[in-house]
Amino acid sequence: MSQENKSSIGLPTLAKSTIWMINFGYLGVQTAFTLQSSQMSRIFQTIGADPNNLGWFFILPPLAGLLVQPIIGYYSDKTWLPKLGGRRLPYLLLGMIVAVIVMLLLPNAGSFGFGYGSLAALWFGAITIALLDLSSNVAMQPFKMMVGDMVNDNQKSYAYGIQSFLSNTGAVLAAIFPFLFTLFGIPNTAAKGVVPPSVVIAFYVGAAILVVTSLFTVFKVEEYDPKTYAHYHGINEDDNKEGGNWLQLLKEAPQAFWTVAVVQFFCWFAFQYLWTYAPGAIAQNVWHTANPSSAGYQAAGNWYGVLSAVQSIAAVIWSYVLASVPNNRHKFGYAGSLLLGALGFISVFFVHSQWLLVISFILIGIAWAGMSTYPLTIVTNALSGKHMGTYLGLFNGSICIPQIVASLLSFVLFPLLGNSQVNMFILAGIVLVLGAISVNGIKETYVN
Repeated sequence: MSQENKSSIGLPTLAKSTIWMINFGYLGVQTAFTLQSSQMSRIFQTIGADPNNLGWFFILPPLAGLLVQPIIGYYSDKTWLPKLGGRRLPYLLLGMIVAVIVMLLLPNAGSFGFGYGSLAALWFGAITIALLDLSSNVAMQPFKMMVGDMVNDNQKSYAYGIQSFLSNTGAVLAAIFPFLFTLFGIPNTAAKGVVPPSVVIAFYVGAAILVVTSLFTVFKVEEYDPKTYAHYHGINEDDNKEGGNWLQLLKEAPQAFWTVAVVQFFCWFAFQYLWTYAPGAIAQNVWHTANPSSAGYQAAGNWYGVLSAVQSIAAVIWSYVLASVPNNRHKFGYAGSLLLGALGFISVFFVHSQWLLVISFILIGIAWAGMSTYPLTIVTNALSGKHMGTYLGLFNGSICIPQIVASLLSFVLFPLLGNSQVNMFILAGIVLVLGAISVNGIKETYVN
């Protein structure tokens, strides 16, 4: 290590306003992501997808993340383009531009005359979903990496807490947009096979929010140049220029990387079934319909948006509770949050009142808060500045792989559980209990 790096002073304390700006664009990215996750099942069933085949469509987003985020991390570690923002921000700009274009196309999947249930309509929807998730992942990853790049250990929990707050705020907006637009008189039904205008306009507004918030981050944040970055992290300037062999990096990953990944597997497996089956389960249990063209089904889709907002608000509030949990009690907060979430999942099976579902989704939001608060804090604390982006990209596999596995297994489990979308919530709850149990295997470590 050079003499300069031996005398590194560590990352400086940042102004809170700077930390907010580092994360601000995440609000727009999460708005786009939540519109996709909360409305995807509704869109595909509206244009004629068989519920038993939904797993195929839900494989695409995590598969995109699994491929894209390590690549973005790998190349952004070696990137320095000061005229385009620096190391991570150029990728945010690229992802934002593509995501906006796709958000204008996706909700119109049933409006191009392909026909209800036609392969053309389903393929159009599948391709636009894949492109939206590819671009969302490109835009999302820079925020996670900039916190690792620029925020010291003492402020990291605060920074990821702000990221979680903005993430959940974006999720609330995305979730309630169709419901609000319906209240404002925008039609919530359409011809068979056509996505309702309330959903289409929600995507348009989400695209606008993505542009505005992302540009705030791009223009307000100044990333560290390679020399400054190396000085603050106590590494050689050439360390990140060399890239890194992914398999070798995984072999050298700290234990926390792998133990948190085990917990992540169970958590994201469970939530994949929430996104896949919630609209149909709510329509089945509360509105007593399985017909995607019916007013009852579309009302259930809107109500799921409201419940997603409830989930996000609960997550914001619970994040503040978790922020007061001392470091030596992190595992207690993590496991307890997941157990409460498991109770929420299982309760969906028994609830037939739309209002009682609010309680179920409050509990699910508590689990989401735990999933948003702890993993990145624990993992980045255990990492040095070497290959930070690549490691966080690889860690994203702990989010994507369980979603892919859950989607593939759904082709067996869905028929096994009576072809009932609501039955999948019992299974998801049991899986989340396993996640809570696996928290016990985590051992937190700190590099500095």
